[in-house]
Amino acid sequence: MKKGMLVTLLVVITFVFSASTSFAKKAKYKEGAAGGGSITGSVSFKGDVPAPIMEDLNKGKNVEFCVQHPDTDAKTGIRTRQKVVVTGGKLRDAVVFIENIAEGKAWPTEPVQVSFEKCDIFPKMVTARKTPKGQKEGLMVITNQDTEILHNPHGYSVVGASRKTLFNKPLPSKGSSADVTKTFKRFKKKKDKHFFLQCDQHNYMEADGRIVWNPYNAISGADGSFKIEGIPAGKYKVTAWHPYAGESTQEVTVADGAATADFTLGK
Repeated sequence: MKKGMLVTLLVVITFVFSASTSFAKKAKYKEGAAGGGSITGSVSFKGDVPAPIMEDLNKGKNVEFCVQHPDTDAKTGIRTRQKVVVTGGKLRDAVVFIENIAEGKAWPTEPVQVSFEKCDIFPKMVTARKTPKGQKEGLMVITNQDTEILHNPHGYSVVGASRKTLFNKPLPSKGSSADVTKTFKRFKKKKDKHFFLQCDQHNYMEADGRIVWNPYNAISGADGSFKIEGIPAGKYKVTAWHPYAGESTQEVTVADGAATADFTLGK
């Protein structure tokens, strides 16, 4: 290769590398000032709601304690679990989030609190974020609320049929807790979306979460409603997601005041 061609090639490679590096830096969310806009709406479900899982607690551990869960038939020991909760056509526990926002309000400072209680996990849906550089605690704390019952929170990042373990923390009895912040440093933006939490001692204890990359998100309530606040004026890609009901995306324009966006998941 001639010297002139080599120099030109090196210049092009340097430019491409610099441009890609610059883009990567721009893509990282920056905390600044909150905006005056918001997005409100609801998430509906279309189609047949999946049948509940009929869990036989007699086959597991701590039967006498775990059958006290309010969704358990005391005579049979069968507990019903509904992974897609729909009331009046409205979907609960869908995560609605803005995808393409570079700067805005600060992240919440309080950790997400998760309780292992009555052989169940509360809340059923959370959001999780990648651990900021240098931070060792304060993103998520898991606490055992059951006296003299061993729970073993096992957190995963789920991609299709693949599960990547994030943490596995035994909590021997009531009051035991684990701050799992440091384990979230393994999140990768292009790959990790679905956070899944399970108890290794009682595998019917489950909860889910969405891995988010900015603080503009909300979880739909029992009536399917949600609200995302503090949004700077602009045009955004907004997605509603549920791990067992699918996802839907639309473009929403936000000015000062409330914009509206309604979503439908399911088939």
